[in-house]
Amino acid sequence: MTKAAVGLRTIAVFEAVKGAIVLLLGCGALRLMHKNLDDIAERICEILRVNPEGKLSNLFVELAGHTTDRTLWVLALGALVYAAVRGIEAYGLWQEREWAQWFELLSIAIYLPPEVYWLLRRPTWPRSGLLFANLVIFLFMLALRVSAARHRKTSRSGRFSA
Repeated sequence: MTKAAVGLRTIAVFEAVKGAIVLLLGCGALRLMHKNLDDIAERICEILRVNPEGKLSNLFVELAGHTTDRTLWVLALGALVYAAVRGIEAYGLWQEREWAQWFELLSIAIYLPPEVYWLLRRPTWPRSGLLFANLVIFLFMLALRVSAARHRKTSRSGRFSA
C-alpha cells in the first residue's frame, strides 16, 4: 500500500468518525423530544460545574426555553444529512476516488478561514490542534491533486511525442 493510500484511508476513518459522532448527537436530539428541557439544561450545568448565575448556564436555560420538538427534528435531520455526506466521502477516500479527494480538499478549505478567525480571536489548544490537523489534511490533499495533474500532463505529452 502506498503512502498516499495510507493517508487517504486515515482521513477516511477521521471523516467517518466525525459523521458517526454527529449522527449520535442527532439521535441524542431526538431523545430530548417531549422532555422538560429546562430541567435538562440545569442538570447539564450541574454536571459541568458551571456557575448557576453565569453566562453559560443562562445560555443553556435560554436555549432550552426556545427549543421545540420541530427544532429537534430539524437538528436530527441535519445530523443525518451531515453523517451521510461524511460517510459517502469516507467511502470515496477509502477507495481513492478523485471526486472524494476534491470534495475533501474543498470542504477543508471552507473550514480554514473561520478556524483561523476563531483561533486569532480566542486562542486555545483545542482550536490550535484542530487548525493544525485541518492544515495538514489540506496540504496532503492539495499535494495529491497537484501530483495527479502533473502525472496526467506528462502522460499526455508522452503519447504525442514519437
